[in-house]
Amino acid sequence: MSGALARILDAAARDAFPSPDGSHTVVAQPGPRDAGVVAFTAHSVVFTDEDPDWVRAALRAVPGDSLAAALSPAFLSALTARTGRHVNNIDMVTVAPPLPGPPGLPLREIDPDPGNARVGRAVLFRDDVRVWATDGGILVIGRGVARRWEVALQVDDEARGRGLGRALARAARHLVPEHTPLWAQQAPGNARSVRAFQAAGFRPVGAEALLVPSATGGTGEQPPTLRPGLRAGDHA
Repeated sequence: MSGALARILDAAARDAFPSPDGSHTVVAQPGPRDAGVVAFTAHSVVFTDEDPDWVRAALRAVPGDSLAAALSPAFLSALTARTGRHVNNIDMVTVAPPLPGPPGLPLREIDPDPGNARVGRAVLFRDDVRVWATDGGILVIGRGVARRWEVALQVDDEARGRGLGRALARAARHLVPEHTPLWAQQAPGNARSVRAFQAAGFRPVGAEALLVPSATGGTGEQPPTLRPGLRAGDHA
């Protein structure tokens, strides 16, 4: 991976995080598709092609705890209004190193089927998507934010409760290039998924909100609460 965001993510995968000084880093988008926020301990990174001065002013305008400003509803609402994008979710971001040798689960590679919800989402938000199937589930690997390798899983209802999610997550670590970390996002409320990935060796590194292009586009206008000159505690 290359670019400012890629370097930050590569370092985080090695447990070398931005300084926990309560500040925010603003960097360019790694490509036209990907914009958003990734929050580490007491340090957030906003990746957008919007004016960095506007981003910093919008962050300062968020009332309350500045450590949480970048993932606050106020800032994300301002950023989505400015960019014409929307946020689907705020996810836990996890990462694991690759594993050598073949996976310990029988897998067969299949053609990506965009009719499958999990695969269709991957095709929209990742490049170089590949799909493997096993009895009771599938795993999907592709290149997502800043060209990082990302994995997603699907376990059939009748196969739940047997450890298949954990086995698929671990198998995915055998399917990426050597020395290449594998990333995964989980909704914090999806405790089953969170437990499966952590049991498979994925460790939490932060939280992330991706800004997804909206079909309708945006106005580019600033919400009234973030007009120039307003700061925390002011009222529009």
